[in-house]
Amino acid sequence: MKKIKYSIAILGAFILATSVLFSCSDDFAQEAPKYSIDSENFFNSEQDYYNGLVGVYDALQYSYVNVILGEIASDNTLCGGESATDVVGWQQVDDMIHTPVNSNLHDIWNWMFAGVQRANYFMEFKDKIDFDGRLSMIGEVQFLRAYYYFELVKWFGPVPLKVDGRFELGDETSIPRSSVEEVYAQIEADLLAAIDVLPDVPEQTGRVTRGAARALLGKVYLFQDKFTEAANVLEQVITSGNYSLVSDYDEIFEMAGENGVESVFEVQYTDVEGAGFECLQCSEGNVAVGFSGVRGYDGPLFSSGFSFNVPTQEAVDQFEPGDLRKDVAILDIEAWAESEGASYTTGFEHTGYFNRKYLPRKRSADAQGDLNLTNPNNYRAIRYADVLLMAAEANNRGGISDTKAQEYISEVRRRAFGDTNHDVSLTGAALTDAIYHERRVELMGEGHHFFDLVRTGRAADEIEGFVAGKHEVFPIPLEEIQFSNGNWSQNPNY
Repeated sequence: MKKIKYSIAILGAFILATSVLFSCSDDFAQEAPKYSIDSENFFNSEQDYYNGLVGVYDALQYSYVNVILGEIASDNTLCGGESATDVVGWQQVDDMIHTPVNSNLHDIWNWMFAGVQRANYFMEFKDKIDFDGRLSMIGEVQFLRAYYYFELVKWFGPVPLKVDGRFELGDETSIPRSSVEEVYAQIEADLLAAIDVLPDVPEQTGRVTRGAARALLGKVYLFQDKFTEAANVLEQVITSGNYSLVSDYDEIFEMAGENGVESVFEVQYTDVEGAGFECLQCSEGNVAVGFSGVRGYDGPLFSSGFSFNVPTQEAVDQFEPGDLRKDVAILDIEAWAESEGASYTTGFEHTGYFNRKYLPRKRSADAQGDLNLTNPNNYRAIRYADVLLMAAEANNRGGISDTKAQEYISEVRRRAFGDTNHDVSLTGAALTDAIYHERRVELMGEGHHFFDLVRTGRAADEIEGFVAGKHEVFPIPLEEIQFSNGNWSQNPNY
């Protein structure tokens, strides 16, 4: 593992450790020495910049909680677990009774701001020296900062915004929560700058490209109902020729399908460095995978887990007859156990279904530590199918071209059914509903559905307990409100 130890100035309100262990995994990671450094003796060589870049990437691994909790918040899954008091913060979000005192929501706040802080540290010294490839590195950092801020604005709405340097002690009492519009404007600016300098093909597996920046920008536009802008930039991803749908949907979520032609942006994980419950964010593995695993499982292909994030019958029923994606997205554990001779135990809110895309697979002999916490499954943060469906939605909802929208959604469905008999010829509002449905089944289990419901105004009708005017965003952690000494107000109705 590449490890870089920084000693950095920290904003106390964000609770970032003063000595942060930076690491990254898979191909974008090589052995490197540890450093105990400050800004006066760092960023003096190309290797220093590379090490700093790895540190910014590393915070992506913390986003496992965004994915699993985002899925639990939607109507796709129930929280599950061992009992009603197993990970109480997740249970509260599932039931839409969460409050500003929720350690799991606080993790998202802390860890995404850790990513912002690392990016800002790099950007403070981006011009200290020059070397070939420096501008591309800066573009990667701008993409990553945009990604972390996008997660923050999705979850919490207005957030403190700083881009000209690191957050420092005292900023929490003087820097306001910037409006959603201001945060999105900064995200757009970072992504547009990144597009200008990023390569079309990554230097190393796992590093971001121009296509990833365009796809994320398209998503950011779509979240703001900027349909023309979204359609234009997503069209550039589609026509670039750099991405395509793989023929076998199942291949995407196996190890052999990682970083393939359908992957636009993928978070890298590995299982060769162990972790424990005392520091889940220290794991090099995808923690969400173990939490989604079948409790007490003994059998082929999979390994056991903690039985969280269990799909509901209503979600399973969204798949049409003949949809090949169903058996990839959903594991019917009773049918599987009968056919494969597997055994398992049931957990809380057992539905009989599991999120098969991100179930823990049996691993290599090199796997370390608690295997429930070190799963090597990469997270496919933006897939080409997502790009096609976003482009379909932008063209349809923006009144730009229902013909293009039909083309893009039909391309996704041809793979799903293995024929052209399920192409879509609907128009107008009926086409909009078809796109919404297609996004749900295509991206089932991938952490997008809650935010799709919120941004399209459908959440209150679909999610039990969801209160309009409140649950579109999550509460600012109480400690952060207290640290700000009255500078930050709480989100409405919390």
